[in-house]
Amino acid sequence: MPVFAFSQIEVPWPLGPPDGRYLVRAEGAHPQAPPSHVLLFATLGAARRGRMTRRSRSAAPLPEPTPVATGRATIIGAKPLEDAAAAARWLAAAGEAELAADLRVLERVVHAFRVVTADPHGEPPARERLLVARIGYGEGEQVADGRWSEARELLPAAASKRRSRLLEPQSRLAGVLGGHVPLLVCEGLVLRARADLDAGRQRSAALQLRIAVDAALAELAVDGRLTARLDQLAQLRATLDEAATAALSRGLTDAELASLTATLTTLEATLRARAAALP
Repeated sequence: MPVFAFSQIEVPWPLGPPDGRYLVRAEGAHPQAPPSHVLLFATLGAARRGRMTRRSRSAAPLPEPTPVATGRATIIGAKPLEDAAAAARWLAAAGEAELAADLRVLERVVHAFRVVTADPHGEPPARERLLVARIGYGEGEQVADGRWSEARELLPAAASKRRSRLLEPQSRLAGVLGGHVPLLVCEGLVLRARADLDAGRQRSAALQLRIAVDAALAELAVDGRLTARLDQLAQLRATLDEAATAALSRGLTDAELASLTATLTTLEATLRARAAALP
């Protein structure tokens, strides 16, 4: 029987799409093209609840933790491997790169579900949020049921470079909560732009970043310590505007994507410099 490679992940929340199997074609592929992946969604460990009523009830002084549902997704490559021996060689060499590619497919599906259901609050299945990550292979009927012939678990990924560069996050959080340090609008916007870019949503990232840069240039103008960085950001703004305008009607060229990436990196560095300079 044909053998297929897969990745399987678990997160501490339901992923969104109803449990079941989904055929996925490559982004931009013709509707009649063969699928690139099969995704299997399952919800595990959900606690059964009684009928909902409008009445409240007493809470225990030291309540037990409430069980939560776990979401599991299996991302299966639709193209079979040559044979079991080739599958074993693939598994021996596979690792984070293969998982990352499958996570991009999964994130695209979860994002599509959020859009079609108008749900702005879904969590992306980022690598650092995974409870479990496995890669492996199995025969068609096996992997279609979330099982496998051989698999191995990947160790949790280290914190991302951007997260590791945060300066004294606990101290800054205390300042924000105490009202001493304001949160800027551009800080939230740049996070959305980064999430879009990392997920491959280049057009959305370009449009989001244009707003983020405009907000940053306005909000940070009062800080004389950032003048040189803001000048650089203003220069990049012109080429970013071209990319964002193009993104309204088409995908980005390599040059436009490079401009987008450079501007986002510069804005992130500017915000880190601001954080470092705060008292």
